[in-house]
Amino acid sequence: MPKFIIERDIPSAGRMTPAELQAIAQRSCAVLRAIGPRAQWLESYVADNKVYCVYIADDAEAIKEHAEQGGFPANRISEIRAIIDPATA
Repeated sequence: MPKFIIERDIPSAGRMTPAELQAIAQRSCAVLRAIGPRAQWLESYVADNKVYCVYIADDAEAIKEHAEQGGFPANRISEIRAIIDPATA
């Protein structure tokens, strides 16, 4: 399955409490269970006004469906073409 990065514009995301982040994660997991194995959430990075999520999914449509059902923005969905790190050098 392809891997994607989703950019979500969420004002003040970096100021969310652990309880708020937990609630969002729980809602996301519930939607993923409902849509089946078409998408899997790997991890997310919370910045000041954005959240960057890494997913494995059949296609971008599965990610859009997850966002719509969960009430999350999916402002930009990009398929990851390659991964590099210091070992690549």
